[in-house]
Amino acid sequence: METVVWSRPEGQRAGTPLLVMMHGYGTDESRMVRLFEYLPQEFTFAALRAPMPIGDHWGWFLLDYFLANDFADVISAATAVRTWINGVRDQHSSVTLMGYSQGMAMASTLLRLHPDDYKAVVGLSGFVLNNELLSAMDSFDTKPPFFWGRDKADLVINEDAVAYTAGWLEENTLLTARTYPGMGHAMSKAEMVDVSAFLRHYVLR
Repeated sequence: METVVWSRPEGQRAGTPLLVMMHGYGTDESRMVRLFEYLPQEFTFAALRAPMPIGDHWGWFLLDYFLANDFADVISAATAVRTWINGVRDQHSSVTLMGYSQGMAMASTLLRLHPDDYKAVVGLSGFVLNNELLSAMDSFDTKPPFFWGRDKADLVINEDAVAYTAGWLEENTLLTARTYPGMGHAMSKAEMVDVSAFLRHYVLR
């Protein structure tokens, strides 16, 4: 990853749990940096910038209104993120993933490809990819903790994607699902309170 914003200087990261944060489509890492102050300060936060230019902003892979994608781009982005994580993993007590919107698709894809690598996953106003190849590889010895927060009235994530995401998460994860009326396709302080409780319970305890 060429651009990463850290919550701590390098000399203060050793032994801390790492939360890797991935932004949505057509935005950048600053969207996730704004969350640092609302999350448990025991963590080291790392907000990554996606590699693909989308106008003046960035994305993890090309995406249309129906959330269709080129799976080769998905795997390329996931491989790049995992390679970066593996370069810093040994400095930390655990690695947890957080993704907003398309970043949730990235976080859940990383989990599906290497389920033993991550302590927990947080997905915010996003979706899980409906992909036959990924589905064929899904195999969890133990259901991983997964937080899914959204607004039921979010118009960006279409109904089919929501239905698939709900079914996949129910079947494959230890799911904590919360909804936030009026939030839209966004993140909120109330949501961060619940995310913090989730992280404290499943990662810090």
